[in-house]
Amino acid sequence: MNATPEKPAAAKKAVTKKAAAKKAVAKKVTAATGQAPAKKTAARKTAPADKATATKTPAKKAPAKKTAKTAAGQAPAEKAAARKPESRVAMVRRARRINRELAELYPYAHPELDFTNPFELLVATVLSAQTTDLRVNQTTPRLFAVCPTPEDMAAMPPEKLEELIRPTGFFRAKTKSLIGLSAALRDRFGGEVPGRLEDLVTLPGVGRKTANVVLGNAFGVPGITVDTHFGRLARRFGWTTAEDAEKVEADVAEIFPKSEWTMLSHRVVFHGRRVCHSRKPACGACAIAPLCPAYGEGETDPEKAKKLLKYELGGQPGQRLKPPADYPGQPAPPMAPPVAAS
Repeated sequence: MNATPEKPAAAKKAVTKKAAAKKAVAKKVTAATGQAPAKKTAARKTAPADKATATKTPAKKAPAKKTAKTAAGQAPAEKAAARKPESRVAMVRRARRINRELAELYPYAHPELDFTNPFELLVATVLSAQTTDLRVNQTTPRLFAVCPTPEDMAAMPPEKLEELIRPTGFFRAKTKSLIGLSAALRDRFGGEVPGRLEDLVTLPGVGRKTANVVLGNAFGVPGITVDTHFGRLARRFGWTTAEDAEKVEADVAEIFPKSEWTMLSHRVVFHGRRVCHSRKPACGACAIAPLCPAYGEGETDPEKAKKLLKYELGGQPGQRLKPPADYPGQPAPPMAPPVAAS
């Protein structure tokens, strides 16, 4: 029973001896280096910190991996490049290249309204508001057969004129404009359509768009025609951000030389009607897709995009009943005669 308590005492003595030895070693290290050895506590604190640092390092690399994965799943490099800020000089160069590409694609671009003189073009352009050029072209043969001159149209009873132009829609407002502009041509311009924008815009129902159509195609005076198609494509091409037609016209006029304005208008409108539609552009069948910042807004599959092409590109009739000789498509059919009441 007396031997049992001696063991703890011996063990305690051994621990004391070990501690004393450690202190002696510590004194020697301090004497030799002038610095106390690092304590275990400090080492323990440091190790977790190092471990935390090592754990955080991969976390910093994670975004790089994510970016690479995102880039791999994106559209072609052209689209990524288009998203970068574009200088004014680069935009102008790209815009002019688009115009050259469209010139090769539509060497036969032309106004898609049938006319034989400035007065017919002026009337047809007024009628084209809120309807298609095809519907206007199907309507004007009967109209011009009855009133071929401003004097004839100014003297036309409104009810009869309304009936003649009814297929174009908004026929009451258009009748008022046609009679008003015809009377103005008769009274102020000697029955002739003036060849200046300042004079044309004074006529009832005639704005800058209509005036530029007449000037560019009947008088050879350069003008930019901003209709819904032109405005839409100018914004998609990055030529302007404006919605107002006059602001669009001003922005585009600064990009292209004046000599190009009229034909540029025809080419852009042609492309808007045939390929770059409002709701679903045929991106996969577009010849200028590599130059377009809006590529991908529409159908990019080539086979599906081909089915979206219209008029001569889609193997369908055009809008003019009497197209130019170099037009590669089919003429539009005349309006079907009204069915007689039985």
